Formats: sequence, structure tokens, C-alpha cells
Amino acid sequence: MTNPVAPARLNKHQQRTDATRKALLESARRIFARDGFEAARIEEIAVSTGHTRGAFYAHFESKEELFFALLEQESSQRVQEMRRIVERAATPQGHLDALREFYVGRAWDPHWAMLMLEFKLFAVRHPRLRARLAATHRRIRASLNLASINQLMPASIRGSGKAKESRKVALEALLNGLVLERAYDPRRISNARLAALLRRLFDAVLVS
Repeated sequence: MTNPVAPARLNKHQQRTDATRKALLESARRIFARDGFEAARIEEIAVSTGHTRGAFYAHFESKEELFFALLEQESSQRVQEMRRIVERAATPQGHLDALREFYVGRAWDPHWAMLMLEFKLFAVRHPRLRARLAATHRRIRASLNLASINQLMPASIRGSGKAKESRKVALEALLNGLVLERAYDPRRISNARLAALLRRLFDAVLVS
């Protein structure tokens, strides 16, 4: 039996490059959440990591490209987390219940939901970029390979093609809208009420 090939180790230069890129992404997430995508400045993102504007452009061509790198990273992490949570359950119904709670839990990261809303508004306001931005977003979603999670769900809700995509769009829109309302007027909807609404909407869209 052959031993698996160990991944190649990065040399010191590659390690520094990788560390700089990760630091820029962490800085961007923090500054985007604080200032918003359009108001965030490349100089501040770079300086907060101890680097220059030149170092930023050594890794990313633009602020939009940086956002998509951050989106790819966040999306991959969320899918990995979702897979771990769902796979702990023992039955298809348990998998569905776990997915529902994962969906509700996304409301407790309002900064990311708000940032996604702002970025989509940015794309709508810049028609020259919108098609490219939307295509890049679709490519990232397609690369996540959610088929293995879909197969764990009850057969009655697996679906495929346009119907499944429509349900995803609806759930995303409902989540984003409620998170925005909660951020705008927290007295209007409590955390408990928000969670209850999201559970009901999840079932209405996905299960009914």
C-alpha cells in the first residue's frame, strides 16, 4: 500500500506572501464591515496590516477583486461549517433540522449580510461592472459543490435546476431583508422573534 503524497511545504517567501494575503483579507473584512464597501479605502486596508498600497496591488488588482477573494473565502468556510453541522445528524429529517438551524444562525452575523447587500447595490449602481460581478458571484457559488449536502436531505425537497435555485434565492432574500430590518430598528423585532420567523419561512419555502 502506497503512502499518500504529503503536500509540498511552502518556502519562506511563499509563506510571507500567503501571510500577507491572509492579513489583507482579514483587514478588508473588518474595514468593509465598519465603513462599508464603497467607503473603505485601499490605503487603510493595507496600512492596518503593516503594508503599503503597493503590497495590496501585488495581491489584488482592485477593491472589487479583493471583495470577491473575501467572498470566496467566506463562502467556502460557511459550506464547510454547514457540512459539518448537517453530517452530525443521523437521519434525513435530522439533516433538514440541522440545515434549518444553520440558516437561522446566519442572522447572527449581520455585518456580512449587510456587506453583501451593499456590494449588490454597488453592482446595480455600476452597470458597466454589474454583469462581470454577477458572473463572478455565480462562479463562486457553483464552485462550492453543494451536491453532497443536497443528497442528505429528504427526497421530497431535494429538487434540481430552476426550482431549487429559486428556493435558494427566496431564502437568501428573506434572510437579508429581516437582518436589515433588525439592524435598522432592533426594537421592532427581537432576536427570538427573528429566529422564529426565519424557521417558519425556511419551512414555508423549502418544505411546504
